[in-house]
Order: sequence, then C-alpha cells, then structure tokens
Amino acid sequence: MTNPLSPSGSSPSKAYFLVAAMCTAQVLGMLGVFAFPALLPHFIGLWDLSNSQAGWISGIYFGGYTLAVPVLTSLTDRMDSRKIYLVSCFVGMIANMGFALFSQGFWSALVFRSLCGLGLAGTFIPGLKALLDRLENRFLPRAIAFYTACFGLGMSISFYYAGLIFKWFGWKIVFFGAAGCSGFVLILCLVILVPKPVQRSENSSPGLLGILDFRPVWKNSKSRIYILAYACHMWEMFAARSWMVAFLTFAIALHPGSSPFMLPTSVMAVAGIFGMIASIFFGELAVKFGRARIVSAAMAVSGLIGLGFGFSADLPYPVLVCLCITYTIFFQGDSAAIHAGVITSAHPDRRGATMALQSLAGFASASLSPVVVGFILDRTGGGSSIPSWGLTFWAMAATAFLGLFLLVKTQTREKLQP
Repeated sequence: MTNPLSPSGSSPSKAYFLVAAMCTAQVLGMLGVFAFPALLPHFIGLWDLSNSQAGWISGIYFGGYTLAVPVLTSLTDRMDSRKIYLVSCFVGMIANMGFALFSQGFWSALVFRSLCGLGLAGTFIPGLKALLDRLENRFLPRAIAFYTACFGLGMSISFYYAGLIFKWFGWKIVFFGAAGCSGFVLILCLVILVPKPVQRSENSSPGLLGILDFRPVWKNSKSRIYILAYACHMWEMFAARSWMVAFLTFAIALHPGSSPFMLPTSVMAVAGIFGMIASIFFGELAVKFGRARIVSAAMAVSGLIGLGFGFSADLPYPVLVCLCITYTIFFQGDSAAIHAGVITSAHPDRRGATMALQSLAGFASASLSPVVVGFILDRTGGGSSIPSWGLTFWAMAATAFLGLFLLVKTQTREKLQP
C-alpha cells in the first residue's frame, strides 16, 4: 500500500508538494554550509589562523564534496537516490556535531569540515535526482529551477542563522543546530520519498571504473559547455560568499565610530534571497530567450561589477550593501539556467553521470577558489588595504569573463557550422 504522505509527482498537487518538501529539506540541511565563513573573523582570532589557513578550512568543505560527488551522484543511475540521500543526511548530522564537539584549531577543523562536505555531496545533486525521478517530464523545468534556486536560499539562511545564533549562544550551538536540522531532514525524507527501483541501462559498465567513466558525458558537446560554465560560476560565487563577510567587516572598520545598520551576515542572507529570486527569474527568461544568451549576459554583468567591487570598500556602508546585493543577483542568478542546460542536454540513461561530472567540476572550483583568495590576500597585505581587496575580487571577476568567453565561442562556432 502506498504511503499517502509520499507523493509520486503524477499530479500537479502531488508534484508541487514533493518539490516544496524537497526544497525545504535542502534549505534546512544546509544550515552548516556557510557557518564557518559567516564566523570567519571570529575563528581567525580564536585559533590564530592566517588568511591562507582560513581559506583552506572554507575550501576543504567543497574539497570533501568534490571527492565524494563523482561516485555518489553517478550511483544514482544504478540505485535509488533515496538511499544515498538518507545516508548522507546522517553523515552531515555526525560531521556538524563532531565539529562542535572536537574542533580546536586548523587541523581538526579541516577534518570535520571535509566530512560536512561529503554529506552535502550525497544530498544536493542526489536529492535533485531523487526529485526528478519521481516527477513527470512536464514538471521538470520548474522543479529544477526552484530546487537549484533554493541552494542559494540555503546559503543565505546559513549565513543569517550562523550570525544570529552565534550572537546569542556562541559558535558551538551554531553547529549543534545544523546537526539537529540534518537529523530532521533525514526523518522527513524517509517519510516523503517513495522507494523507487532503478533499471540499469544495458550500456552501463560494471564496477567502480564504470561508475566513474565520464567519457560518454564529455562527448556530449552541449552538456560539456554548460559543465565548464558551471565551474566558472561556482568559482566566482563561492569565493565571493566565503570572503564577503570578511570584506564587509573590513569596510565597516574604515569608518570607526559608525554603527552599521545591518550586520555582514545579515547582508549576505538578504543578498542570497535576492540571488535566489534572480535565479528563478533568469531561469524563466532562459526558456523564452535562450539559456546561453541569458547565462552570458549574467556573467558579463557579474564580471564587470567584480572588477570594481573590491575597490569600493570606502563607499558609504548602505551603498556598499546595495552593491553587494546587486553583485549577488548576477553571480548567483545564472545558476538555475546552467543546471537546466546541463540536465536537459544529458542522455536519459546518463543523467546521473552528467550531474556528477557537473558537480565534480563545479565544486572542485568551489573548493579551490576560497584558498586562492586567501593566498592573494596574504600576498597583497593581508586584506588590510583597499587595493588588496580590489585585486582579490579581480580573481573572481576573471572566471566570470572566462565563462562568458566559453559560451560566446561555442555559440559562434555553432552558427558557423553548416
């Protein structure tokens, strides 16, 4: 007998319920994602970290994600994504709890943050795959848009949650709370996701090497270009999100005696909500005007803003907040359109493998970019001057222009082909 609380997505009402439930689960499960970057100035002082070490702790989260995601997401073509999702919720719960209990400095923080990243690797894209497998094709475009946009919402709430809880209860409770929400998501998805057997394709190769064989995916030129664009998108977005609180804190310090009307963590939360709305809106525009065109436009504007953003630290704080929100709208706004481009261009039997390669490329970039930013800051004065931050944001803008170049080059080549 089918569980009435476990919709299969065969009707609009059931589909909407399932999408809403999975989006809610994603947001709650992400409370710990940016807890460390949100409290970066505190941890630098508490553990006497260099900027490079702080960058490593921020980046290792996505390093753990990168190591796990090729296997976990590719497995969704061979087994029910629900199983991977539930186990990964448990891993995320234990990892956040371990960070709160046992982290005492650089090395211990690296271990537990990497385990947290492994938990995300088994929930974000496998969760999307679990959702898509339970929906009819007519519901897929908007399901992709809302689910991927909620990734940005999860990041925003993670910033706000960390700042709020830290203010009242300290950093350990921040991570205990994240662990508790991962446990709640585990129970929620155990109820709402119907077990769904997966029929293996006759063309699938056996064993681990078969799971990690991305050659057929790479030969798909449409998927490949969106995967590369996603890598550029993730480099810029996660570098900016990992260091934006520290940048805004620096900007506030340039005006001693003034009281900011909004804390940096709250700014990032509000900016992320605008970014989520932009992602859904740009996704709709992409359906009407073409994905490559909309993604290219977003990357162009984001790159231009990034060129001047770091040099704007001395602007009045309210102006800087507005600029931060605008910047977030464009570096986050192309997310849903890129995801839809990857998924809709994938072969149905290789959708999991395609999403795995996308995540591998994207989160490898996400894991490296905070480290590179920390390195640049250390080599340009430690982030104690406006030029230091200006050069840092240039490194983010460069990848937006690289993504733009790849998309424009591909469009031009396709138009020239007979």
